[in-house]
Amino acid sequence: MIRIGIMGYGNLGRGIECAVKQNPDMELKAVFTRRAPESVQILTPGVPVYSAQEAIKRKDEIDVLILCGGSATDLPEQTKEYAKYFTVVDSFDTHARIPEHFAKVDKAAAEGGNIAVISVGWDPGMFSLNRLYANAILPNGNDYTFWGKGVSQGHSDAIRRVAGVVDGKQYTIPVEKALEAVRNGENPQLSVRDKHTRECFVVPEEGADLAKIEEEIKTMPNYFSDYDTTVNFITQEELDRNHSGIPHGGFVIRSGKTGWNEENSHVIEYSLKLDSNPEFTAAVIVAYARAAYRMKAEGMTGCKTVFDIAPAYLSALSGEELRAKML
Repeated sequence: MIRIGIMGYGNLGRGIECAVKQNPDMELKAVFTRRAPESVQILTPGVPVYSAQEAIKRKDEIDVLILCGGSATDLPEQTKEYAKYFTVVDSFDTHARIPEHFAKVDKAAAEGGNIAVISVGWDPGMFSLNRLYANAILPNGNDYTFWGKGVSQGHSDAIRRVAGVVDGKQYTIPVEKALEAVRNGENPQLSVRDKHTRECFVVPEEGADLAKIEEEIKTMPNYFSDYDTTVNFITQEELDRNHSGIPHGGFVIRSGKTGWNEENSHVIEYSLKLDSNPEFTAAVIVAYARAAYRMKAEGMTGCKTVFDIAPAYLSALSGEELRAKML
């Protein structure tokens, strides 16, 4: 059994717990939290909840520690720290900072003799793989990625960290005209602003400077500054009533040409429609936790991404079973 630890018990942490239940070769050994442990009620009977400060003391009880913090401020510090002591998996999703994050985590994991798998989920993650496959297959072509309509956990987390914000949700919305042009094989040249809009629903603190909050959100680099963003201020009751779900999804599309004179056109499309963004992200992460465990057992160390991990490592099936059933 692969012994799993969860660091952080929010939406993603609960999703990890559910995913572990569905994988018979895994067991949840512990949940670690920055909250008071006695205040955290988990779903799995008999599994202890510890303070985050207890994690390193219990490193011998955990095969893979899954880090469920946010990408804005948590994971840049947590992953490189815990990779010294554990084999870890995170869902760091700030695309522009992945190379920097990789370098820091690689150093820490190598020093600790551990495996760290970063930026696991559906984008980055499954969408990243499909971009790579499509580029390799159609080298003469164009990539397009559309997200939504849905709630972005990373962007919502970034909103909630703005001073004066009590709670918030952010929806990423594809521009339909742009999506249709890509599917038609028109190969349009699209800026990030052309492809998506972002809509934020924000619960402000009483007496907060709404104009300042709106300006800080709209100008936030790597999150909102490159998009047409709408900020709506609402009450907590409205947010709870109208925005309690966490749906998401999207499309990875590559259109390309083959033939001696490029006479034939092709469109590759991979799509996801998700009722629960964190639960699907968690399902991907748990599969990569299995891969991380196997790679560590084979003596590998350092930081890895989905590009570095063979698909067979993800499956609970043996190589023989995979060849018989899926190849």
